[in-house]
Amino acid sequence: MTAVDVVIMAAGKGTRMKSRRPKVLHRLAGRALVDHVLACAARLGARRTILVTGHGAQEVEDAVRPVAPAAVFVRQEPQLGTGHAVQQALPQLPDDGIALILNGDVPLIQPETLQPLVDACGGERLALLGVELPDPTGYGRIVREGDGVRAIVEHKDADEGQRAIREIYTGFMAVPNRLLKRWLARLTNDNAQGEYYLTDVVKHAVADGVAVVAIDCDDRVQVEGVNSPLQLAELERAFQLRQARALMEQGVRLADPARLDVRGTLDCGADVEIDVGCVFEGRVVLGEGARIGANCVIANAAIGAGAVIHPFCYIDGEKGEVQVGEGALVGPFARLRPGAKLGPEVHIGNFVEVKNSTLARGAKANHLAYLGDAVVGERVNYGAGSITANYDGANKHRTVIEDDVHIGSNCVLVAPVTIGKGGTVGAGSTISKDTAPGVLSVARGKQASIAGWQRPKKAPK
Repeated sequence: MTAVDVVIMAAGKGTRMKSRRPKVLHRLAGRALVDHVLACAARLGARRTILVTGHGAQEVEDAVRPVAPAAVFVRQEPQLGTGHAVQQALPQLPDDGIALILNGDVPLIQPETLQPLVDACGGERLALLGVELPDPTGYGRIVREGDGVRAIVEHKDADEGQRAIREIYTGFMAVPNRLLKRWLARLTNDNAQGEYYLTDVVKHAVADGVAVVAIDCDDRVQVEGVNSPLQLAELERAFQLRQARALMEQGVRLADPARLDVRGTLDCGADVEIDVGCVFEGRVVLGEGARIGANCVIANAAIGAGAVIHPFCYIDGEKGEVQVGEGALVGPFARLRPGAKLGPEVHIGNFVEVKNSTLARGAKANHLAYLGDAVVGERVNYGAGSITANYDGANKHRTVIEDDVHIGSNCVLVAPVTIGKGGTVGAGSTISKDTAPGVLSVARGKQASIAGWQRPKKAPK
């Protein structure tokens, strides 16, 4: 098979986005537009990927390197049209390959759509990807003669008859590198926009007697580009609805498929239920029978079978996966930060925050509490208003709470400290030293009552 070299056009300014950010770095489903295109190129098995940058070139290149370290960058400065952009990539295109031209602002194109385009090229022909639109205004028209393509005419240059054509060029083409080099050398900017059009390679192919073929895409969403915030929002909704449908086909119960956002990957077991307004980021796994309440944000987490995440919870495992055990109950209004690991049947209630802490089976912190850098044993009851004081201003320290401990309300456990197995800490205590197993530990000021005490009064105005 002929090697495929992908060229991604990412030099445009995106004026209609009305943003200082380069257009290809705007985000869809939590990822930059160009990241989606790079992922598609990788799935195609491209020999090399060449990114043509221009506006905000350094910013684009810096953003792309972490996700595509092997990508090659070439710059188009100034931007003189699509043909001029591809000319910058020519030194990176060996004669024995096929150039597959993609667009960094068309994020939802799929390898299954592009592979037939590469196959149609076959290293010998110019292959174009087209689509029929009910309103093709603004797009280049594919002008056919029988089964072959004779030209692509840009809208501004088209006559009345050509503007009536509904088959448009999507901006994707596959072309032998050796022929592309020949045709790009012939480009001129004698047109309404004074630019070097890549689409003019069609007339040069026809003049050289090289077959030009067009394959139509039957899925408009895949070839829709982003030129404005409105288009970005519309494409986001179309993409999310597809993900929702795929989840429902797997058996997931969604309260409303129009109110779901998956910005990464979401793997669900049987009988999972997801209420409205939920956002999933990174990699999230929901075990069999898990239930997610309304308006939760869950990032990089594994939720065990039968666990319930009540409404308005924020689970953030970006810097360390969060784990929620089987049958655990979380929320409402709970926050699980990176490194939180909840065992089976753990209860984390409203306004409880857990960070970098492990809670063993059956442990409970039901309301208004903080657990940071802690190891909590089985069946521990952690009272309302209690906190682990894990930070001394320079370093983090660990708190260990052994099995069957009861921590009263409004306690401060000053780390490093260990609360012995079966022990009790009285309400309002500040514990800064290890406690023995089974003891009651109380550390608070002695209560005093002062008779005849008068409250201060405001001075008269």
